[in-house]
Amino acid sequence: MIKRNLNDLLSFVTVAREGTFTRAAAQLGVTQSALSQAISGLEARLQIRLLTRTTRSVSPTAAGERLLQAIGNRFDEIEAELDELSALRDKPAGTVRITCGDHIQRTLLLPRLTPLLREYPDIKLEFDINYGFRDIVADRFDAGVRLGDTIDKDMIAMPIGPPLRMAVVAAPAYFAAHPRPGKPHDLLGHNCINMRMQSGGGLYAWEFQHKDQQVNVRVEGQLVFNTSPNIVDAALAGLGVAWLPEEEFAPHIEDGRLIRVLEEWCPPFPGYYLYYPSRRQPSPAFSRVLEALRST
Repeated sequence: MIKRNLNDLLSFVTVAREGTFTRAAAQLGVTQSALSQAISGLEARLQIRLLTRTTRSVSPTAAGERLLQAIGNRFDEIEAELDELSALRDKPAGTVRITCGDHIQRTLLLPRLTPLLREYPDIKLEFDINYGFRDIVADRFDAGVRLGDTIDKDMIAMPIGPPLRMAVVAAPAYFAAHPRPGKPHDLLGHNCINMRMQSGGGLYAWEFQHKDQQVNVRVEGQLVFNTSPNIVDAALAGLGVAWLPEEEFAPHIEDGRLIRVLEEWCPPFPGYYLYYPSRRQPSPAFSRVLEALRST
């Protein structure tokens, strides 16, 4: 019954406090007739009189006074809370949870969001470092970061980085002992450093493209990891051939600690996207995160 009659209860509280239907109707923005009908309907459903009406004023009965004391402050609390929520538009607060890979978190997300954290000290960020395809709705994340072609169609996807290229690399010491591959299938004769997919449990197939030719190679080797920094470290140690987005190897390629091969087989492709549910109203804090990532 309460769910159906919140408007009637608010009408009663306003009339009881104002003492007249005229002032109460003006405050609520309704006609006196509609207000009178609402009160009469409430009294009929409760089967008790709540207001004593005279030609000049209205006052609560004993039952009405009890109801006013019980629920009047509740409406005050609701109104105060709504005012607080409105204030959050000017001073966002709360925790924004994002699931992503560790490299993108260190090199893109955190640097771009650091100014936001300094400007809004009540905003908190929680990063879940994960390479699997997390269900961000079921796992209660505000957003995730993936490559564009892996995002579900019912999500909003916003690009947050430039196009990417994959890179195949190994340390000079490794290539001193093994011939450099000239085509993707040559990798089958190499000790390759693999990554385990957290979602399906399988190993990533290394994907290549040259002009109109597409090749997927399922490589083998002594090492398997589930995070990219470990793969980079293993490649630097000369333990095998590695395959990751070139930005993860870039500083080591530039200083000669890693040698890149098969570059012509690694064309650019769309980079990372921040994705989030299309049906969820973003919080003020999350809206600020979106603005920070969109503006750079």
